[in-house]
Amino acid sequence: MLEHTKNPHTKVSLLFEGPAEKREEAIAALEKLGFRTSKNDSIPWREAFVEFEGNEAGTSLAGGRHKEGMTQVELSKLTGIPQRHISEMERGNRPIGKKNAKLFAAVLKVDYRTFL
Repeated sequence: MLEHTKNPHTKVSLLFEGPAEKREEAIAALEKLGFRTSKNDSIPWREAFVEFEGNEAGTSLAGGRHKEGMTQVELSKLTGIPQRHISEMERGNRPIGKKNAKLFAAVLKVDYRTFL
């Protein structure tokens, strides 16, 4: 006769939104059902990438350009902004400004506020 095998539990993660004052009560109720809380091991991106502190806009510009597979020269031709200015913006040596942010956003297909 075959031995009965126990099926392993399927791991399920849940995310709930609700009143903060009911948080502990909800956790206790779920623990009674066999759920357990897990420690959130994520950290804010600004803590993970401290080297970008103070130049978030320039880093976003370089990232958006790379995402589109574009060189600074190509971005310059499409926006009319000199390549050396784009380089300075990416390094944080020149402010991007709202006008340029809108030009970059149109070409890189992102919200212009990413660069402000």
